[in-house]
Amino acid sequence: MAQQSAARGGTGTNWLMDPDIPFSRNIILQLLLAIFVVYWIVMAISPTDRTQWLMENLLVVAAFFTLLFTYKAFRFSNLSYLLIFLFLCAHVFAAHYTYQNTPVDQWLKASFHFQRSYFDRVVHFLFGLWLTYCLRELLIRAAGLRNFWSYGIPVMTILGFSALFEIVEMGAAATAGQAGADYLGLQGDVFDTQKDMLMGLIGALVSMGALAIILRKTKHTAPSHS
Repeated sequence: MAQQSAARGGTGTNWLMDPDIPFSRNIILQLLLAIFVVYWIVMAISPTDRTQWLMENLLVVAAFFTLLFTYKAFRFSNLSYLLIFLFLCAHVFAAHYTYQNTPVDQWLKASFHFQRSYFDRVVHFLFGLWLTYCLRELLIRAAGLRNFWSYGIPVMTILGFSALFEIVEMGAAATAGQAGADYLGLQGDVFDTQKDMLMGLIGALVSMGALAIILRKTKHTAPSHS
């Protein structure tokens, strides 16, 4: 079925869910790639802090080329590529302005008199919310995870990635002086690291919880072919 769908270029929901659509016919993936490259170039022009921008974009570039070079070996569904695209766009947006001074935070501070910037917490939440689905797809297809483990392992892995990222941030702060401290973005909160990880965990739990409910309802409402 997947090969037949790929030969047709994908129809209906297959455009989002079928990982076997050839790139030459995958209009959605082509658009996502083109839009992201243009968006990244635009956001690379005159960032608020060039040093922070470089540090924030190291992982973006690494993720981009990892997906590019592994495309033939493993293709995600377009839904996963869309979620990755949205997350990277949110991160690139924050990297342009710095996480402490995004227009979103400026508006929140002016409107609600917030004392700190919260866009970093939002992105940590989106990391869990969006990328846990992609990780689940990878683990199901590559490792054959099923049932509870297809939900639990991705959540635990996302939490592990969140912890690893915080360790990388700590290393950057320790070696890059003031630029590293700005990159770390604690904003005077000694529990900032733990709260960031918690937001990622909450996002992952929401993602897998919602997916489990959707799949359960879909299974129960699917027409019988017996």
